[in-house]
Amino acid sequence: MQDFKNKVVVITGGATGIGFSFAKQFGADGAKLVIASRRKDRVDEAVSALKELGYEAAGTACDVSKRSDVEALADFAWETFGRADVLLNNAGIAQGKRGPVMSLDLAEFDTVLGINVYGTLHGIQVFGSRFVEQGTPAAIYNVGSENSFFPAVPGSSAYISSKHSVLAITEQLAEEVPDFIDVSVICPGYVQSEMTAGNPGGMPTDEFTALTLKQLKAGELYVVSHAYNMVHINKRYEALSKAFETYAPRYDGDDEYDVGCMIEKMKAARKT
Repeated sequence: MQDFKNKVVVITGGATGIGFSFAKQFGADGAKLVIASRRKDRVDEAVSALKELGYEAAGTACDVSKRSDVEALADFAWETFGRADVLLNNAGIAQGKRGPVMSLDLAEFDTVLGINVYGTLHGIQVFGSRFVEQGTPAAIYNVGSENSFFPAVPGSSAYISSKHSVLAITEQLAEEVPDFIDVSVICPGYVQSEMTAGNPGGMPTDEFTALTLKQLKAGELYVVSHAYNMVHINKRYEALSKAFETYAPRYDGDDEYDVGCMIEKMKAARKT
């Protein structure tokens, strides 16, 4: 989607931090904004601030871990603006209690996945089905993390797993949606936000979202920010490459079972 002018952009977790910064970026590009967060008081503050900047905005409370709340958010967007064009699945939480995988309280795992993974899925299914029915250019943007590619936060297996899941879900979604729906996974590195409050450094939030918006307009599937992450990504690639070269020889006819080839065949079949 090259231009967000007059597009209705729905942002979960949009009242603070990265979500609010995205709202300002979309608003400056001419979008109409729907802000959602669990804390209604913060939503009201965000909407007021956006209106003071001259942007058209509305907001409502929403707990994305509850599908009924996401359904209500969609209803709110359509009732307020008559449609929605873009969903930014930004709502997410960090892992509260960190520790080794073997001793991790699985209730912590459930809490993190309930928002970071199921919240993303709820948004995709609720808004995505309406986008398909609407039949006009639309976009679904899911916020992952550098943790989508490698473990970056020690003792946070629940959070890391959730962000790996967001990456996998987004890649699959991109293969399935009609051509008029753009799909991207946004993978911030260390960015200033409520989640990183109290820790020094981090890319300024507005700098990150400005960098991101350029990539969204270019239709990129992978939206990135911190180049040093490639050092860690390459370490994983090199280890995998060595393992395959050492223990997984190629055979005649391998391409018949190659996942990439099968995906291309399925995509071609859907278009016929």
